[in-house]
Amino acid sequence: MISREEIKKSFLTALWFMFLTFPIMVIRVNTVENVIQWRWERMLLVGVGSFFLSFIWRYFIRRKELGSQKAERGEADSIPLAQRLVSDRKYFLPALVAVSVFALAFPFVFSIYQTNIMITALIYVVTGLGLNIVVGLAGLLDLGYVAFYAVGAYSYALLNYHFGLGFWLVLPIGGGLALIFGIVLGFPVLRLRGDYLAIVTLGFGEIIRIILENWNAFSFGPSGIANIPRPGFFGIHLSLQQATIYIYFLMIALVLATIFVVSRLQDSRIGRAWIALREDEIACQAMGVDKTKTKLSAFAMGATWAGLAGVMFAAKTTFINPASFTIWESIIILCVVVLGGMGSIVGVISGALILILLPEYLRAFSEYRLLVFGAILVIMMVFRPEGFFPAVRRTYQFTDKGGQ
Repeated sequence: MISREEIKKSFLTALWFMFLTFPIMVIRVNTVENVIQWRWERMLLVGVGSFFLSFIWRYFIRRKELGSQKAERGEADSIPLAQRLVSDRKYFLPALVAVSVFALAFPFVFSIYQTNIMITALIYVVTGLGLNIVVGLAGLLDLGYVAFYAVGAYSYALLNYHFGLGFWLVLPIGGGLALIFGIVLGFPVLRLRGDYLAIVTLGFGEIIRIILENWNAFSFGPSGIANIPRPGFFGIHLSLQQATIYIYFLMIALVLATIFVVSRLQDSRIGRAWIALREDEIACQAMGVDKTKTKLSAFAMGATWAGLAGVMFAAKTTFINPASFTIWESIIILCVVVLGGMGSIVGVISGALILILLPEYLRAFSEYRLLVFGAILVIMMVFRPEGFFPAVRRTYQFTDKGGQ
């Protein structure tokens, strides 16, 4: 029900926005004719638009508060609607078939440009699922995750340049080297948590980037490494379009393998240890879980998938340099996990596809696309802070059948 207080607050908000934007939206100085143009119709548009936007914002905030109150009283369903649709076989199986058909037909229906964008989104799906192990399951805030991504990419580029090793041989090597770097990072931060862990991992990521940028004899510095070969297919020469389609299906296979492994890890003994570590580290340790091995395994497994994605990135672009592995890449991957739903595989996949594809399809807004993208992120964090598809805590109910 609409209250007079909400209308009053929205009206005051509209007046405040009209006052703030008055010099920019209304006054226009014509320096050629030396006159001032008064555009009062723009002030009217600002006032009406800000009034309705403020009113809609307050309406959804009020609905969110009412939903929270119902949840506290136990009247609301604890499982979100999106999660119920995913878990219900009646909806899940047809959706799975539709997604499979769409994925198989995508490179043959859309252009090479669209296929390249989708490959990039799939690379972020793999990196997001890897970071989901560290952040979503184990609860370890890692802001230097892009360092493992860089290790995988430079492993392929340097091993191919110096020793002529091919893609299929370097792919497991890149994942293994990233795993070693994950363990190396994990040892110094075993006693850290929260903001301190984020700062240390951020520093680790910047150290890797600075080394790659300044060690010219090793990494060729800012000029990077070019002419990285694409994946081969039994020695057959592939055109650019054929190679792009081939890499697309390789990424589909890698995404499926990542989903399978991560889901199995999540339901395994080590997965339950990660979740226990995330919920309460002291209680986890008191129950006999080895905190050191649990943290190191989380860093190592998360880094492995970043290394594999880095090798695929180098094979896709055929050129890498340190500018491709900045802190902003880590932030984007973290946004994929947080906005998609921490600990949720479906959420991470949807977050990666939305965050990577959305800016590309907002190019029609030109210079306003980043503004629109930022507004969408803010709205998402206000009304859905748990993510698109939040992970649902498993519950077990005891049924006494002996008395029946």
